Amino acid sequence: MNVDVKVIDILDGRCVVKSYASGEDVLIAPHSVTREISREFGLDLHRVEQEVFSYGAVPERYIRNLSTFSAEEQRRLFFSKIALIGLGGLGGHLLESLVRAGVGHIIACDGDSFEPSNLNRQRLASENSLCSKKSEAAFEMVREVNPAVFLDVRSHYIKEDFESFLSGVDLVADCLGGLTYRIKLKNAAGKRKIPMVTASVAGWAGVVSTVFPGGNSPFDFFGSSEGLEEEVGTQAPAILTAVGMQSGEILKILSGKEAGLKDKAMMFDLNKMYFDVVSI
Repeated sequence: MNVDVKVIDILDGRCVVKSYASGEDVLIAPHSVTREISREFGLDLHRVEQEVFSYGAVPERYIRNLSTFSAEEQRRLFFSKIALIGLGGLGGHLLESLVRAGVGHIIACDGDSFEPSNLNRQRLASENSLCSKKSEAAFEMVREVNPAVFLDVRSHYIKEDFESFLSGVDLVADCLGGLTYRIKLKNAAGKRKIPMVTASVAGWAGVVSTVFPGGNSPFDFFGSSEGLEEEVGTQAPAILTAVGMQSGEILKILSGKEAGLKDKAMMFDLNKMYFDVVSI
């Protein structure tokens, strides 16, 4: 008897049905059962959740998602693959959001290491991670939060060949600092014919946009400098605001819903409590 059949035997009779206000009845695989399958057959949790979704159930860890996403939309999130560029202020928080939501395959890169100035805002920065690589902290965070996510993280910067890095992905999340490489990343996403969800923050203000192939990015109009981050600093509330919008757009696109910021930019200033959506 092969492993797939044995897993099905365990899932049969162990899953429970949960009804949602939408009228959907969803088969839920209890967390204890997925862990049991992993231990008994020596399977990593990513493979286990593949088996659970293929069986027609949803792992219990995503049960609070299912009032927002259907079971099929949650399955799409798990079988999606995205590229995340940058694991600093934006990227660390965004990675956690996507991992908790159940995006199943993420490739990420950042060649930087933590320094004390990161401690005011970066999700992955701590006293214990100072001087260590951001990529290593990202790997440990994903392992602790949702080890069913397959994370391929690289400890280097990408400055030229973005197109190769984006091979085989469904979407790219732009969490770069400054403006220098953003247009190159946008052009690479266009060549790969995939959407890019981009964000930038300085001080209390920020901008978030979803760029489909052939579309405009806010950074088409901002030039190629390092931006205002070094000059005015970066505050955690502005980063968390931007990440909420950015992760929302990503999850909507991957699950098959319509992007809210296609050909638009959400601009905000938390100091003045200003929020506006502009066409680009």
